[in-house]
Amino acid sequence: MASSHSSSPVPQSKSSDAFFKKEMDATKRCCPVQSLPDVCPKEPTGNPNNLHDSPSLVVDQQRWTIYHSKVNLPAVLNDPRLAKRESDFFTKTWGVDFVDTEVTPSFYLPQITKEHFASYQQEITPREKAHERCKNICTSKDTFDRTLLHTHDKSRTDLEQVPKIFMKPDFALEDSLTFNAVLPWSHFSTAGGKGNRDAASSKLLQEKLSHYLDIVEVNIAHQISLRSEAFFHAMTSQHELQDYLRKTSQAVKLLREKISKIDKVMCEGSLRVLRLSLTRNNCIKAYNKLKLMATVHQTQPTVQLLLSTSEFVGALDLIATTQEVLQQELQGIHSFRHLGSQLCELEKLIDKMMIAEFSTYARNDLNRPLEDDCQILEEERLVSLVFGLLKQRKLNFYEIYGDEMINTAKNIIKQCVVNTVSQIEEIDTEVVVKLADQMRMMNFPQWFDLLKNIFSKFTIFLKRIKATLNTIRSVVFLVLDKNQKNRDLEDTLHKNSAKESTVDTEVAYLTHEGMFISDAFGDGELPAGTGDTASQRNTSPNSEPCSSDSVSEPECTTDSSSSKEHTSSSITPGGVEMMISDDMKLTDLELVRLANNIQELLYNASDICHDRSVKFLMARAKDGFLEKLNSNEFVTLSRLMEGFILDTEQICGRKSMSLRGALQSQANRFVNRFHEERKTKLSLLLDNERWKQAEVPAEFQDLVDSVSDGRISLPEKKPTVTEERKPAEFLIVEGQKYATVGTVLLLIRIILEYCQCVDNIPSITTDMLTRLSDLLKYFNSRSCQLVLGAGALQVVGLKTITTKNLALSSRCLQLIVHYIPIIRAHFEARLQPKQFSMLRHFDHITKDYHDHIAEISAKLVAIMDSLFDKLLSKYEVKAPVPSTCFRNICKQMAKMHEAIYDLLPEEQTQMLFLRINASYKLHLKRQLAHLNVVNDGGPLNGLVTSDVAFYTGNLQALKGLNNLDLNMAEIWEQKR
Repeated sequence: MASSHSSSPVPQSKSSDAFFKKEMDATKRCCPVQSLPDVCPKEPTGNPNNLHDSPSLVVDQQRWTIYHSKVNLPAVLNDPRLAKRESDFFTKTWGVDFVDTEVTPSFYLPQITKEHFASYQQEITPREKAHERCKNICTSKDTFDRTLLHTHDKSRTDLEQVPKIFMKPDFALEDSLTFNAVLPWSHFSTAGGKGNRDAASSKLLQEKLSHYLDIVEVNIAHQISLRSEAFFHAMTSQHELQDYLRKTSQAVKLLREKISKIDKVMCEGSLRVLRLSLTRNNCIKAYNKLKLMATVHQTQPTVQLLLSTSEFVGALDLIATTQEVLQQELQGIHSFRHLGSQLCELEKLIDKMMIAEFSTYARNDLNRPLEDDCQILEEERLVSLVFGLLKQRKLNFYEIYGDEMINTAKNIIKQCVVNTVSQIEEIDTEVVVKLADQMRMMNFPQWFDLLKNIFSKFTIFLKRIKATLNTIRSVVFLVLDKNQKNRDLEDTLHKNSAKESTVDTEVAYLTHEGMFISDAFGDGELPAGTGDTASQRNTSPNSEPCSSDSVSEPECTTDSSSSKEHTSSSITPGGVEMMISDDMKLTDLELVRLANNIQELLYNASDICHDRSVKFLMARAKDGFLEKLNSNEFVTLSRLMEGFILDTEQICGRKSMSLRGALQSQANRFVNRFHEERKTKLSLLLDNERWKQAEVPAEFQDLVDSVSDGRISLPEKKPTVTEERKPAEFLIVEGQKYATVGTVLLLIRIILEYCQCVDNIPSITTDMLTRLSDLLKYFNSRSCQLVLGAGALQVVGLKTITTKNLALSSRCLQLIVHYIPIIRAHFEARLQPKQFSMLRHFDHITKDYHDHIAEISAKLVAIMDSLFDKLLSKYEVKAPVPSTCFRNICKQMAKMHEAIYDLLPEEQTQMLFLRINASYKLHLKRQLAHLNVVNDGGPLNGLVTSDVAFYTGNLQALKGLNNLDLNMAEIWEQKR
């Protein structure tokens, strides 16, 4: 912007070497005042010679001038040329050596001389001369400053005459206080008696105010004259600015016209399409919202309809979905303000209905006829009920089933007893009212059939319970498996979320801006990662709102995008297809605990059946009925109970100890009675035994033969044969003949009864082993008392205990010893490894029997020893030969051989006679020594030799002793 300088108080010089020149105009000369530095001066005109001697606040505000230089007083006072002060200052901080240190001149700085400033002096000298000439032409700065200061002081003095109230920025005559202060005569009235005086005051006030006005106008004029150049410069700039604004306005008008045309041609139609599209989408949303409201309005009737068909899961899903829709999609709808609480009450009602329905189902399932049919009753209904109860977290529903099991088990026994009693004519139900008393009137076959029927009913009962509980557990495991799959899916989605961060950011931005995804994208423009979400939230731009099929907004159904329940299809073991929803908020720990409780319920069912069976058993055993059973009956009962126990263990997978304990208790009583009966029988047999060889009936031989074949069991009774087999003289055992007494034959049968009882009742093996050991010990001790101790003389009335009695007793003991290892092996096969220590009883028994046999053999030798002592003590070496003593000895030896040869085996007979012969030689040797008969070949020696030869001939002539080495040379004393 250029401005005229005609009004400038400082005229420009026409010479090229002058900077400034004073204006010679008379009007300007009378007022030689320059513009103040604190107002807006003129802008530079572009001429570098038009310089001003004072700074410009507009032009020079970014340029440094001498007026910017400032020096503080401490900097002026602290003269750096004062070495002492400098020394004091630096040595105070840096030490004394700092002042004396010389700085080495830098090698990189050149040495400056006056020649370096020669060119500068030549250039600045003309300028200096011109400056000196200008100083002579221009007014002295001091004169200008004094004039300016005088003028400024005069103006200030004039302005001080004006009252301060007129200088206030909030001066306003509308204010009453201000008005009264400016016009103090306003309270006078012209109608009063002092009119002339008031007029004079008014005139004086007017002149005073006029004087104030003149002072102000003079000062304003003075200020305008001082700023005339800036004023005219501003006016010129205003004209140029108006021209520029006019051109700008025309350009803006033209631009607006173009933009208006572009808007009509290119934007208006597109915006109208977008506006209509948004309107259409909003209408569709409103329509879907209304349709959703209509659907929600039908929730209660639909729930009632579902409940009428026992569709509890569907009703609960509908209620849950409706609740979620009310909270998310239809929140704040006034007409639905009570629907949420109504649905909550309806849900509580459904809970009660499901509990009652499950109780009814359990009762119907357990009380239906117990035929050989283990099919699940209405499996679909059961699955629906279990899902509903799980959905509502009613995890104790299995307790209802457990209570029904107890009642049903009681009813099963009661019904079986009633049915059985009604078929027995001997029981008068009118006289005997109680079922327990009616049951006690049954004989064993009737009661056994009743117990068998009860066990069969219980078996079917447990199978049905197992099938039902397995279905319930399968539902629980399906829900558990669904939870695991959902967790795996969430982990997979979490891993893939990082790959979709870009799409998520865009969607989050659109949502933050208050837009729907459908407003920003078409169905074809949706990012790949948001296709599934958008398909649930958007409608197609080409869809028609007039058709319900064209509406794809989630609001049109109760399954909204935020509350949609994903379901998966699963099939139970029974083939029932189920839809498992994701809204079952059950933890894995709860589901596993529930599955374990259901399995425990199956174990409880087995325990219930066993407990009821024990009570039934104890009710019949009150009068000692079970203790009076014979072996066959008890074995049959035991087998039946063992079979039922094994069946229940196979069905339920766990052992129930109550019935087994009752059986063990009855078995212990049976064992005690069984053992006492047989011990008493054996005692009676031994007390009546005359210890004579008995004939062996064929049935005993068959019994022994069956044992030899490895079967320790009593043979079955064969039908009577017309030709009866004759009894044998000996018992043949593995090719050996055993001469026995009748007691031992019966003892063998008793032993086999013990073994067979162990086979029939495995639980009494240990008790039977102990009782059998006691029986064998009793037989050994009692037979020893009767034979060796001669107790049979008083008990039976025998005259004496003969060698034949002794030999027969030994052979009977040998027969029992032969069977002890077989019995031991039989029991060992039926004992647990930790019970093998009990087999030591058989070792002790075997040792006792062998000791007894050895005592009998010693007794036979002792009998002959006493005979030898008696006869040989009277022996005299004289004729005739053989002597009477030796004849008697041979006679007794023949009797001994005759008594034992048929009873004992040949080997035992030979060993026995060797021992007798040794005793004979000892006594003969002692007698010969007493008679001083030596082996000298004399007459006495010849007589003794003849007697000994007679003895040897007779002894070797006995049957079975011909090869016996008698070694009779030992009767002579050996010469030293």
